[in-house]
Amino acid sequence: MGEKRVSLRHEGGRRFVAATASGHDVVIDNAAGGTGPRPTELVLAAIAGCTAMDVLDILDKKRQAVDRYSVEVSGTQRDKAPNVFTDITVLHVVEGDPETEAVRRSIELSATKYCTVSAQFASGVARISHRYLIRRPAGAANGPAEEQGEVVVTGPMKDVLAV
Repeated sequence: MGEKRVSLRHEGGRRFVAATASGHDVVIDNAAGGTGPRPTELVLAAIAGCTAMDVLDILDKKRQAVDRYSVEVSGTQRDKAPNVFTDITVLHVVEGDPETEAVRRSIELSATKYCTVSAQFASGVARISHRYLIRRPAGAANGPAEEQGEVVVTGPMKDVLAV
């Protein structure tokens, strides 16, 4: 699958617009601004979208009768920073007349094999390099016109709960 890219631009306050490489924009904001979802809400939405696509694909291949389908995801974050999710619940709501075992197996396959987003959280194997790039105007007093570097690498399997 390779590398994915998103760029984020600031639009004032805490409002940002994320532009995806696939050509879509997503507004992100905080509670005070209220013009878009919070970043952590997008994480839960990503889990819901990823597993829903998997489950429907599998149910279709199993020729199961599904009239309506939705996914509800809730997550509990710890109170201390970083406010990581400590518990996430994914509820698949299937309406129609599918076989119970087909629904159970479809969800199991998504959760244990196919859903990249939930696997990312469940595994803790990501290496995340936190870097910076500063672009200054000509003649700026605080450094060169362009400066970049790495600040810290987190993961894999770093215990953020110990912080």
